[in-house]
Amino acid sequence: MTSDDKPTPTDDQDAAAKSRAAADTALLEAFGGVRGMVDTTVPGLVFVLLYTIKRDIHLAAIAALGLTVLLALARLARKETLKHAFSGVFGVAFGAIFAMMSGDAKNFYLPGMLYTLGLAVAYVLSAIFRYPLIGVLLGPMLKENLSWRTRNPGRLRAYTKATWAWGLILLAKSAILFPLYWWGDATQLGWVKVALGIPPFLLCVYLTWIFLAKAPPPIDVIAEMEAEEKAERERRRARAETERVTDPLLAEWTDQIVSEARGESADRQPPRFP
Repeated sequence: MTSDDKPTPTDDQDAAAKSRAAADTALLEAFGGVRGMVDTTVPGLVFVLLYTIKRDIHLAAIAALGLTVLLALARLARKETLKHAFSGVFGVAFGAIFAMMSGDAKNFYLPGMLYTLGLAVAYVLSAIFRYPLIGVLLGPMLKENLSWRTRNPGRLRAYTKATWAWGLILLAKSAILFPLYWWGDATQLGWVKVALGIPPFLLCVYLTWIFLAKAPPPIDVIAEMEAEEKAERERRRARAETERVTDPLLAEWTDQIVSEARGESADRQPPRFP
């Protein structure tokens, strides 16, 4: 390798900057970004606001569900990803059904609370068993898949710390909400749940960003696979050329067969093998 071919510090800085930008984009995309926060927070706000004013479970539940459907349709019209919108629709739908069937407005929040608790336990268990969910989620988006588990210990540590952060923060959120569900009223639970919707999420995303910013860059296994496939094609081509040079009589015979198969006139006689 010549001095011109060696990577310069500027090239390394550019690569690191691109890696960080890709990680930031993947992080926002994975957790829904601003639109995801809107889709998951506003319907609950509408429910608790209408219930506080009207004390009508059916009206509040139907209004929240209708707003969630409108948000999903807006994403569909803009050809945006629907995974966060659909999760919001199903969550609000289950909550609305539970609340209307039981006659208890607090049950509107129960499916989301159970989901949060289950997710927190999953985060903690995955971190304990060294298979952190944040890495599983972000790995494919950063084109590193699961290479961080065996080839990039720095990123394994970062993903583990981020996963612990998500698990503990969500456990703390559950520890606040479930006592209110058992002993508080629906209005108290609703307003506290809305207040705890965005801040813990932003804290989790921020901590994840901090941990990954200090970690080594991801290993692009997709690029490695493509490079290996290209190298294999080059090796096969070189092997074929070598065989062609080392056995010119066979090459001549092969060229004639190919010409005849294409319908070309071949005035030459087949080469005579000694």
